[in-house]
Amino acid sequence: MTTTAELPEQLAEIRDDFLALEQRDRLQLLLEFSNELPELPERYQDHPDLFERVEECQSPVFLFVEVDEAGTVQLYATAPAESPTTRGFASILAQGLSGLSPEEVLAVPDDFPQTLGLTQAVSPLRIRGMTGMLARTKRQIRVRIAA
Repeated sequence: MTTTAELPEQLAEIRDDFLALEQRDRLQLLLEFSNELPELPERYQDHPDLFERVEECQSPVFLFVEVDEAGTVQLYATAPAESPTTRGFASILAQGLSGLSPEEVLAVPDDFPQTLGLTQAVSPLRIRGMTGMLARTKRQIRVRIAA
């Protein structure tokens, strides 16, 4: 089981928000996250080539990770509106990881998606998709900091 000490504050808060709810209300919170997926900055809207497809997701989800001069991670994601679960997961990661240092993101436990209390509410395939998003985010960060 993941302990709060291992999670950055914003991710721990998101997890705690899910765990504070009854099972049936967790999906509603996931849908709210889906509606809050941050828009892509204008500089990336015409550059789909920069984004990596998350093959673990059935829906077409694409990620791009930026590490700025200050050493801060920004995660950008696109997911179709008709895939609210996937969009919700992408939004959780975008909101929960953006603003952290590369080291903080790399330290997020790989099983974070399983700690949200959604394993009863959504299919294992969807949880695997979010796990894939997290793994690809970490891989892109490793590439960026090695460059």
